[in-house]
Amino acid sequence: MRMRTLLLLLFGGLIAAFVALNWSAFVTPTALSVGVATFEAPIGLAMLGLLIAVAAVFAIYAAFWQGSVLLDTRRHVKEMQLQRQLADQAEASRFTELRGVMHSELAQMGERLAASQELLRTEMRDGTNSLAAMFGELDDRLAVRGTQHHGGRMDE
Repeated sequence: MRMRTLLLLLFGGLIAAFVALNWSAFVTPTALSVGVATFEAPIGLAMLGLLIAVAAVFAIYAAFWQGSVLLDTRRHVKEMQLQRQLADQAEASRFTELRGVMHSELAQMGERLAASQELLRTEMRDGTNSLAAMFGELDDRLAVRGTQHHGGRMDE
């Protein structure tokens, strides 16, 4: 139990013990005045009745207050859940957008890579052709020098 509940029970038990020990004084009739009239009644029972009425009013007030706090808490929890759902949806849409951007960037990089590879192939082909032409030209020069050098004969 909570400390508050234990204190309330202890306080109620002390009041009940006090009433039980002094019951004869509680039921002794006395002249009581309510402003416009005077009557005879046991003052102890009147005060005990007032104490019970005040405790009941306080209990009802506490119950209403706790109920309103509970309703506010539930409303706040629902609002927080809604905000969390909105945040999750926004995050999911950002991830989807990021995925789309990444796919488009990767596609562009792939296209650039393919273009670079094709350019490199073309340059390599041109370089190979140029080297082949140069070797062919050198071969022709060597062949011409070789025939001039051997007197027009070709050794086999």
